[in-house]
Amino acid sequence: MKKQQLYHEQLQQSERLKMIAHLTAAVAHEIRNPVTVVRGFLQLYREDPAFDDPVKNKFKLMIDELNTVEQITSQFLTLSKPNKDQKPEKVNVNDALQSVTGLVRSYAMLSDNQMHIEAEEGCFIFINPIEFKQLMMNLIKNALEASNMGKPVTVIAKRNQHYIEIKIMDEGSGMSEDEVKSLGTPFYSLKSNGTGLGLMICFNIVEKYDGEINYESIKGVGTTVTVRFLATDGAFVSST
Repeated sequence: MKKQQLYHEQLQQSERLKMIAHLTAAVAHEIRNPVTVVRGFLQLYREDPAFDDPVKNKFKLMIDELNTVEQITSQFLTLSKPNKDQKPEKVNVNDALQSVTGLVRSYAMLSDNQMHIEAEEGCFIFINPIEFKQLMMNLIKNALEASNMGKPVTVIAKRNQHYIEIKIMDEGSGMSEDEVKSLGTPFYSLKSNGTGLGLMICFNIVEKYDGEINYESIKGVGTTVTVRFLATDGAFVSST
């Protein structure tokens, strides 16, 4: 019954992602066009000598906010319109994780957090490397932001039968069962300035490559996110 319930929840999540992908394609374009026009005029006004500095500073503030809207719109377009240039290939999970953690290690140092990477050699999956790094970057960054000051974030990658499992563990405040179920929902975020779109993109990437993503969390203890992809042993050539 638990397996059946899990399958039902995964199916609901898949249908939710597909529905949102169709809706956001039209909405994102409709938002982007007027935002581009308004931002263009504000930039012209900001360079106009007829306005004094206090007014120009207000123009700058408005432009910055419109840039935020543009970023969110771009995230929606990432969900709704897959990039045809992002083709899958054989990826060494260990090498990809080392590359990602090298980028976020300085970010971890800001909160005095340590990062521990334990990746087995010979772990290969068939995925677009850019999307895989985007997936790992988002999940590891979320773990760092959820971690208490000075606590470590551990990333473990290993083979489990026919799958490659990647676990990202933090020692943060954890989440309730209801909060875990809401993850991946657009505009649902436990961050004060979060949109929830980053995690939704993670769910979308995992589904795109027939993977699995699961969260286990205990309040006051921490969270473990497990991503599973089918292991790849031979050389694959994309048919697209």
